[in-house]
Amino acid sequence: MQTIDYKDFDKIELRIGTIIRVEQFEKARKPAYKIWVDLGENIGVKKSSAQITLHYQPEDLMGRQVVCVCNFAPRQIADFMSEILITGFESDGGGIILTSVDRPVPNGARLF
Repeated sequence: MQTIDYKDFDKIELRIGTIIRVEQFEKARKPAYKIWVDLGENIGVKKSSAQITLHYQPEDLMGRQVVCVCNFAPRQIADFMSEILITGFESDGGGIILTSVDRPVPNGARLF
């Protein structure tokens, strides 16, 4: 594993947001959702494409807080511009388990 120093970690904008909208992403090559995340007053609502269909249904995602990388360059995926990366961990059986918090925190709060 490569080591980094704190200056490198500090460049990554990891922030919490609340999922406010979810749609099936029909044009994605692999099963995915289009997700809109409210990242608070200073950042606003940002979009992401997420391949999390194995463990989550759209109705289960609404209102859920997730940890996002907010300062990656936007990425075009089919006809959808993904502006943030919603983080997660690969599960033993495949698929992604979302990174979250155990108590609500303000949207836009930064992970340190």
